[in-house]
Amino acid sequence: MVAPSILSADFRYLEREVKAAQDAGADLIHCDVMDGRFVPNITFGPMVVAAVKKCVSVPLDVHIMIADPAKYADAFCDAGADILSFHAEAAGGLDDVRAVIAKIKARGVRAGVAVNPDKPISLFTEALPEIDMALVMSVYAGFGGQKFIPDALDKVRALRKISIEKGIDIDIEVDGGVNEETAKACVEAGANVLVAGSYVFGSSDYADRIQKVRG
Repeated sequence: MVAPSILSADFRYLEREVKAAQDAGADLIHCDVMDGRFVPNITFGPMVVAAVKKCVSVPLDVHIMIADPAKYADAFCDAGADILSFHAEAAGGLDDVRAVIAKIKARGVRAGVAVNPDKPISLFTEALPEIDMALVMSVYAGFGGQKFIPDALDKVRALRKISIEKGIDIDIEVDGGVNEETAKACVEAGANVLVAGSYVFGSSDYADRIQKVRG
């Protein structure tokens, strides 16, 4: 599945942009939420997510790069997130991670857990049977247009290996620096959801870029 990130869209024409991505074959629309605390950037909050929800029929894949995700999870569920991913390192310990997962799933929303490139997947692997999606960051959370970090592929392989060994049906998403070349490596490693921001929205032909990521 391909999830174009609106972080790289032209916000002057956001409705037009997300509809164009959907029409071009996007499986999901990815919304990158940043709070200026957990990451050194500020993007948007629940109101923009709610606005995007009104524009498209494909699911919203909302990635909250924020401190204290438990406090704000309900707001993004209310806004229309179909998948809500938070950072394990922002939640606290494993019990805190599990509490946020349960909070999201109690709202009927799919729960995802993410980690930055310098954080281990061991922060959430014990909770893997409880989540719907593992999000591997292949750049550091905070800004779009960064270069893909190849070490992320090791995490993808490890997560897929664990999921197969334990019989867990889970999506593995890769976010950051995804293009035609890196997408192939991600899929070979075991990922099945790819976030592409500048690669899609920086092109004049969204359908061509989405198809190239899909491979």
